[in-house]
Amino acid sequence: MSKPSKTGNITFNGKTILEQEANAILLIAQRLDKSFSAAVELLVSCTGKIIISGMGKSGIIGQKIAATMSSTGSTALFLHPADAAHGDLGIVAHDDVIICLSKSGTTEELNFILPALRQIGARIIAMTGNLRSFLALNADITLDTGIEKEACPYDLAPTTSTTAMLAMGDALAMCLMQQKKFTQRDFALTHPKGSLGRQLTMKVSDIMAKGNAVPIVTQHASLTDLILEMTSKRYGVSAVVNGEGVLCGIFTDGDLRRLVQSGQEFLSLTAGEVMTPNPKTVTTGTMAKECLDILETWRITQLLVCDDEQRPVGMMHIHDLITLGL
Repeated sequence: MSKPSKTGNITFNGKTILEQEANAILLIAQRLDKSFSAAVELLVSCTGKIIISGMGKSGIIGQKIAATMSSTGSTALFLHPADAAHGDLGIVAHDDVIICLSKSGTTEELNFILPALRQIGARIIAMTGNLRSFLALNADITLDTGIEKEACPYDLAPTTSTTAMLAMGDALAMCLMQQKKFTQRDFALTHPKGSLGRQLTMKVSDIMAKGNAVPIVTQHASLTDLILEMTSKRYGVSAVVNGEGVLCGIFTDGDLRRLVQSGQEFLSLTAGEVMTPNPKTVTTGTMAKECLDILETWRITQLLVCDDEQRPVGMMHIHDLITLGL
């Protein structure tokens, strides 16, 4: 019988570790009780800052939790406990909530600052696997992140324990976000550089072509003039307006192909006779995300931008959105 390959053993070990960490999160979920609800309610009612603190690997997880909360509607930051003991406690105010992370609950640097936090008046949420520890007993609320064993083969390196803390932190942040009714629009305001941020903060007026770049003819224009206007601009389309400049319809290169394929005599027709009436339009205040939804829903590549009186003032093309990474 052949021995398992080295690659096979590595893959098996990797799968075992992932399953072990996943099972640890499931066990924490099963133990979740009213303390979690109390923690979320305390964070919702916080009128100051949410401050996360922890040493070593727990501290790194704390930084991530602080970043997640900051990006989802809560003022949160990370405070290193060693720095806190040497003056940085000055950032803590009586209306703040402190989340302290420690697997054992006996982290010296963290426990050293607990009495000072109490004197300041800040509320304390402990995230630990030791419910009888100094940290747990001195916290207002304790969240159980206890695990049976680290994924480390020697049960030493923080692995499963930090995964548990990270998952608990995500659960806090997401429930806090929901309780605060934090919306996609709110998310975009804290992520203006990202694709979603641009979709939800950029308006049509920020992107559209305007002025002479917008192809427009009157409804009495000849088909020849219509084609020249359509092809001289980069959109493969032209708006058709009446004598007052109000939109009547649209003519696209697709409409032109269908005319040619029909076999009928069309060169004597006017723009008003060949246009498609009631085209999809947006206003200058329409958000980029809404434009994208319209383009995708109706499977079109461009949108006319009209003012309140339905006069064309701009043109949006799907390529404009693609170029901006939307």
